[in-house]
Amino acid sequence: MQVTYLHTMVRVKDLDASIRFYELIGLEKTRHYDSEAGRFSLIFMAPPGQHECPVELTYNWDGDDALPDDSRHFGHLAYEVENIYDMCQHLQDNGITINRPPRDGRMAFVRSPDNVSIEFLQKGEPLAPAEPWASMDNTGKW
Repeated sequence: MQVTYLHTMVRVKDLDASIRFYELIGLEKTRHYDSEAGRFSLIFMAPPGQHECPVELTYNWDGDDALPDDSRHFGHLAYEVENIYDMCQHLQDNGITINRPPRDGRMAFVRSPDNVSIEFLQKGEPLAPAEPWASMDNTGKW
């Protein structure tokens, strides 16, 4: 089963200060996405010439008062997969809890044994919704 590394996400409290910091250590902005509906911004930064290895800065417009003391400043590791349903079934068959099932055929989350949140994203277009995933509830935090 092939997986491809996508990015590492960290939550940030002050977006401008964070961008300046990552620029200071030599990263450059490679992508910027604002979600009006979700009220968040995603800024991807990577070393020059290494855009395949970005850090995703996630900024919640309405604040994130628990940062950094609630350990949510580190968000997740993300991997692209050929078939998200096959991956989730494989993990579930091996005793892994699917914390956020791929109800949308696009995204799922699990936790590592060390409680690191891992995101799986469907390569290309989302798959059509399918059971048991479409009606499965979230389990725990993801």
